[in-house]
Amino acid sequence: MTTHLPVEVRRALDARLSYPEVGATLDAEMPQGYRHSERRVRVGKGREAFDRAADAVMSWQIHRGAGLTVLASEERAEPDEVAVVRLTVGPLHVDGANRVVAVVDEPDRRGFAYGTLQGHPERGEQAFLVDIDDSDVVTFTVRSFTRRASLLALAGGPLNSRIQDRITERYLMALLEAAHQARS
Repeated sequence: MTTHLPVEVRRALDARLSYPEVGATLDAEMPQGYRHSERRVRVGKGREAFDRAADAVMSWQIHRGAGLTVLASEERAEPDEVAVVRLTVGPLHVDGANRVVAVVDEPDRRGFAYGTLQGHPERGEQAFLVDIDDSDVVTFTVRSFTRRASLLALAGGPLNSRIQDRITERYLMALLEAAHQARS
């Protein structure tokens, strides 16, 4: 039953993805014709740090920690779930509806990718991945490919790229903060 969900989420449940390259943020090569971004940060060391970081990613904590509002169909990122991510600046807000297109749940890698739905100001996909290597070093990576899809995004010009980069930085910092708080 979806009646308990916010109206923005209920509307997004029936929306279609706005791009054809579904899952491409998890591929070695991202598709041409988009702006590509990849940022990585070292989170810590050990299995406990890996588990904490993965939980922060899967529970939308990094989005909220980055100062965004998340209206989601579920409290954790799951395949086909919808999340409306809201950026608020003063009295204005911009909503971007996304669908989880892939969940990664491997022993040494966890995270998810979501793609933009029709009506999102951008078109493309973003992945949030936590890895632990053979030396027990934990890293968090945010990968994306995007292009402008609305008049608002087109009018924003180069400012849109700066905003996207700033939000990515905030994701990275939010993950580090979540990992640090869990240790305290």
